[in-house]
Amino acid sequence: MADAVTSQTIEDGGKNLIMKFTNISDGTGESAVAKVDVSGLNTNPSTGAACSRISIQRIWFSNIGMGFKLYWNASTNVIVLEAPKDWSDTWDFSMGNEGKSGIPNNAGTGVNGDLLLTTVDHTSGDTYSMMIWAHKHY
Repeated sequence: MADAVTSQTIEDGGKNLIMKFTNISDGTGESAVAKVDVSGLNTNPSTGAACSRISIQRIWFSNIGMGFKLYWNASTNVIVLEAPKDWSDTWDFSMGNEGKSGIPNNAGTGVNGDLLLTTVDHTSGDTYSMMIWAHKHY
C-alpha cells in the first residue's frame, strides 16, 4: 500500500502558481517527490517562454503527526524549509528586501527548477495539508 496523496493546481497563470497538496500516510511516507514540476507548468502567455523556476511567496500548512521538508531539486538538493510535525501555520515570504520577494530557487549545479517534498516522522494515520503560492520565473 502507499500513502494517499493528492495534488491540485488552483492557478497556473502568467505570474502566479497556487497549488494544494495533501497526504494521509499509511506509514510509507514520501521521499523527494516532485510537488512542482516546472516543465509541466503553463508557458508565459505573452512570450511563450517556459517556466524555469519558482519563488515561494507564501505557504499554508497543517501537519498532524508528521512534518515535511521542501527542497529545490539539483545535483545535491537544497533545503528550502522544514514544517514541523503537529503544527499549523502560515508563512509569508512575499515582502523581501531590495524589491525582491519570496524564497528564490538558489540551487546550484544540476538545478531544474522543481520543488521536492519529503515527509518526516511519518506513521500510519498521520496527515499534512499544504497550499503554496509561488511566482513563476521564465
